[in-house]
Amino acid sequence: MSSDELALFGGTPVLTTPPEKYSSIGIDERNAVLEVIESGCLSGFYGSWEEGFLGGATVQQFEERWSSIFGVGYTISVNSNSSGLMAAMGAVGVGPGDEVIVPPTTMSATAMAPIIYGAIPVFADIEDQTFCLDVEAVKSKISSKTKAVIVVNLFGHPAQLAALRAVCDEYGIALIEDNAQAICATENGQLTGTVGDIGVFSLNYHKHIHTGEGGMCVTNNPQLAQRLRMIRNHAEAVVEAAGVDDLVNMVGFNLRMTELSAAVGLVQLEKLDVHVSARKEFAIALSTGVSGKLGLTAPVVRENCSHSFYNWMLKYNSEDTGVPRNILVDALSAEGVPCFQGYVRPLYHLPIFQKKVAIGSEGYPFSLSDIDYSDVYCSVAERLYSEELIGIECCAWNLEGALEDRIILAFDKVYRNIDQLRNHSKQAC
Repeated sequence: MSSDELALFGGTPVLTTPPEKYSSIGIDERNAVLEVIESGCLSGFYGSWEEGFLGGATVQQFEERWSSIFGVGYTISVNSNSSGLMAAMGAVGVGPGDEVIVPPTTMSATAMAPIIYGAIPVFADIEDQTFCLDVEAVKSKISSKTKAVIVVNLFGHPAQLAALRAVCDEYGIALIEDNAQAICATENGQLTGTVGDIGVFSLNYHKHIHTGEGGMCVTNNPQLAQRLRMIRNHAEAVVEAAGVDDLVNMVGFNLRMTELSAAVGLVQLEKLDVHVSARKEFAIALSTGVSGKLGLTAPVVRENCSHSFYNWMLKYNSEDTGVPRNILVDALSAEGVPCFQGYVRPLYHLPIFQKKVAIGSEGYPFSLSDIDYSDVYCSVAERLYSEELIGIECCAWNLEGALEDRIILAFDKVYRNIDQLRNHSKQAC
């Protein structure tokens, strides 16, 4: 058997051993956690208006350090990015019947956050090149009911943040950044997550840095900061003592971060540049390695932007090769490349939207709107999902051992055999 025989047809894979999962947790994090355990204080929060309302010393230190690094006035830690998005909706006053514009291509939590407060997600299409919200599509969805826009800096690339900020300011609506995937990315020199009224970061275990689970909300608005802290920690029990007069959405939750998570986060934060730089170098090497290959377009980095590469996302045109995307991905996967196709199906296809059943059995909050999600169709999002996107998770894999070089060799091998794949796909049809 030829050494160049595709693994899909019985040959030896280029990556003879699967890539290892990446762990950024080491001795420094272990020591920080042990110090907290030995202190006996695993959480410093109290759900009452006293010293412990803002959490323990480690949580507060983590928040202060985050504010310093990202150049923001206020950081409010939470137990997940999803919790942060929910708190952000409450903080900006989203309520029953309001509309919140969201992208269809994102993790479902983005679109769920408005529903918690009885608001209606309205889907706007995404850009063809960077896969973030399209500004013109957002404009077309604004109505008298629009209360906010949640923009996602998807895969690590900034959305058109300055332009969206201007649109939201013009219409008097809030801009919330879901910055789960784009820590340290920039647009015009400004860090993603710091452009909107509130930016929300993820510290989930498969992000650039993490605390296992966790999130951070940032803002430069003191009123929003106060409301975020209230919603995080049983607002209803403390508003009177805190002198809060605006009771809208002051329905409290327990969205608090533990001292253990904060201890890990403090250590991880000091390694932020190292972790992000490694992912960027990996992605840039991949882009260089596949340059010129038929049908492939490497990730675009918009002018005056930087990309932090949570995922490395190719666009693929099967018409250029005559090989369907699924067969190309099967061939790459057989060679050991940890790739996937399509990311997530546009969210409006989820049963919660198609059946319009969410909270209770009477269709709330969709009963407050005449929106018909069966009529929603975002053509760019649909095409990218069903035909074009191929991705590799940059944050998921241990990059040691020149993983990028082996992946590039696998692409080279598959493309040397593209005629065989083309014939295979014709026979399969």
